[in-house]
Amino acid sequence: MSIVRFEIIAKVVELGSFTKTAEALNMTQSAVSHAVASLESELDVSLLIRDRKKGIALTEVGQKILPHMREVLKQMDSIHQEIALATNLETGMIRIGTFASASSCLLPKLLARFQKKHPKIEFKFYEGTYEEIMEWLEFGIIDIGFVVKGNANPDFDLVPLIKDNMVVAYHPEHPFHSRETVNMEDLAEEAFIMPTGMYQFHVEELFAEAQMVPSVRFEVHDCTTIANMVQEGLGVTIGPELFLKTQQHIKISRLNIQNSREVALACHSIANASPAVKEFLQVAEGVF
Repeated sequence: MSIVRFEIIAKVVELGSFTKTAEALNMTQSAVSHAVASLESELDVSLLIRDRKKGIALTEVGQKILPHMREVLKQMDSIHQEIALATNLETGMIRIGTFASASSCLLPKLLARFQKKHPKIEFKFYEGTYEEIMEWLEFGIIDIGFVVKGNANPDFDLVPLIKDNMVVAYHPEHPFHSRETVNMEDLAEEAFIMPTGMYQFHVEELFAEAQMVPSVRFEVHDCTTIANMVQEGLGVTIGPELFLKTQQHIKISRLNIQNSREVALACHSIANASPAVKEFLQVAEGVF
């Protein structure tokens, strides 16, 4: 049973297209189709559903088998990395799941530190929500994921990175601009832009602790959209300092009530991770 065909199946599912898979793997489309068909024939089951309108999807048995295929591919990559280390050569790829503020504020520093020591290791990045990152980790699509402690699967191993405080953000000409700290009670009459995405829980915790209900004018999911709305003077918001401090045209202040999210790197098992992943996590421990 060819490992290459496992790689082809996994790539077809990831990209949702035989044509894109052929381009990614530098193969012809007919070669990709033949590899999938021959594996299905060898296993005597259908792995993929091909629908012109809905695209490509896994069959029920395909959903059960694919995680095992990905695990085999992961183990093969680890074997190659161990051989490379033994012969003083470095090789391998690390697949990382990340959310927006981690991508812009944490990832570059980690990569710069790691690549100084290991310039030949390749990376592939997947950006999504907390929920998507957890799902990608669960199914082996990524090796490492940026997560928030408390939301992560307790079975995963974590490497803590930073505590990211919740802050209030407002237009530069807002009366808050002269205050280092803003009281939660001062937000009672403010038009509030409520985040409905990854950190809504932390915002709701703050209002619950202050025993108040915000005057919500807008409910918005996308972090960048929220920042742009604050910039236009449409309201104030609360969010993670890690992201909001990077927005040039808004101002931020601390809150009199503290609330923070603990950002960490997660993987299935550090002990069973590939050499490259282990080294990346070890480097990450000393960066922040």
